[in-house]
Amino acid sequence: MGATKTDHFTDHQNQIAVIAKALGHPARIAIIEHLLKVNTCITGDIVNELPLAQPTVSQHLKELKNAGLIKGSIEGNSVCYCIDENTFDILREYFSKIIFTVTNQKCC
Repeated sequence: MGATKTDHFTDHQNQIAVIAKALGHPARIAIIEHLLKVNTCITGDIVNELPLAQPTVSQHLKELKNAGLIKGSIEGNSVCYCIDENTFDILREYFSKIIFTVTNQKCC
């Protein structure tokens, strides 16, 4: 079987693409913003904040977790979610380099 298109890019480029794809839905942005406000919460609390059904919210949480944007720990019968600061450090470094380059270059 042939190489996939992602094989032609660096691990870092693929990692940023996975993170960006996970952030590419407004419900996921809303989840991130809610977690930033409350620090940690369970799925039911997030469901109460969004105009979406519980299975839909769970799918969005799964996508965010798979991309490393959030982490979850089991507390009793619930999963408690919070922001994964390591992934946001990666994003901060990535966008800081872009902002520095853009502000210091002369474009046509």
